[in-house]
Amino acid sequence: MSTPQRLGGADEIGSVCVALADPTRRDLLDLLASQGEATATTLAEGLPVSRQAVVKHLAVLDAAGLVTCGRVGREVRYAVRPAALDATARWMAAVAAGWDRRLAIIKRVAEAAESEER
Repeated sequence: MSTPQRLGGADEIGSVCVALADPTRRDLLDLLASQGEATATTLAEGLPVSRQAVVKHLAVLDAAGLVTCGRVGREVRYAVRPAALDATARWMAAVAAGWDRRLAIIKRVAEAAESEER
């Protein structure tokens, strides 16, 4: 089974999981994915939270490597950075595959035991 260290680093994956645990941050990512780039003010219009709350959530997403921000004139624009999410998805797929292998072994052992009992 792959470990987090091989797929982007445990700290990166942990940060992504923490960031994605909050539904408001997931909503922010969805909005950014659909809009491309947006300001905190624009994003706050689509959410039931204040602009200040959006900025704090964006800071968590930025620290996790899920968004990038850049200044355009007086505006700070945010966009999705998929690399950290991709690394986390690969790690989760590797964990799931490991469990699938283990469950398949358990199933074969159980079926063999059942066959022997007959």
